[in-house]
Amino acid sequence: MMQKFKLLLLFVLVTSISCAQKSPRKEAKGMISKTTIIADYGSPSVKGRTIWGGLVPYGKVWRAGANENTTVSFDKNVTIGGKELKAGKYGFFIIPNKDSDWVAIFSSVNNAWGSNKYSATNDVVRVKIAPTFVADVQEGMQFNVGKSSLDFAWEKARLSIPVK
Repeated sequence: MMQKFKLLLLFVLVTSISCAQKSPRKEAKGMISKTTIIADYGSPSVKGRTIWGGLVPYGKVWRAGANENTTVSFDKNVTIGGKELKAGKYGFFIIPNKDSDWVAIFSSVNNAWGSNKYSATNDVVRVKIAPTFVADVQEGMQFNVGKSSLDFAWEKARLSIPVK
C-alpha cells in the first residue's frame, strides 16, 4: 500500500512540474473614465532571447502573448486611436515593424490559439502605434491599464494604445 502511495505521489509531482506553465496567464484590469478594461494574456519571458525580429518576426501578425490568444474586454463602448469599438471581448494582436509604426489589432475572434487562424476579415479596429524603446528590459511581458491608454511592455519595446 505504501509503495502505491509513493508511486502516486511521484506521478503527481512529475505531472505538476511538466505541466507548469512557462508563460503564466496574467490579467491587467483598470478603468479609463468609467469603462472597465481587462487584458488577459500569457506572459512569456525574454530569457536572453532576441525578441523583435527574432522570436517575434517583423511584419507578421503576433498574438501579443503566449499560448491562448490575448484578449481585451471593455464593458462600455470606447474609442481606440480615433476609431469606435463597441463594448465586448476582443482578440488582441500586434504587427511589429522594424522601421515604422506597429499595428495594434482588435479582432472579433477572441477564442483562438495563437495567430495561426488569424484573418484580417475579423478585424474590428486596426490602429498604427509608434513604439518606443527604452534601456531597461521588461523580462516578463506585461499589459497595464493607464489613465488614458492600454500599455504594453516586453523586452525594450513599449506601446501605448490610446483609449477614450
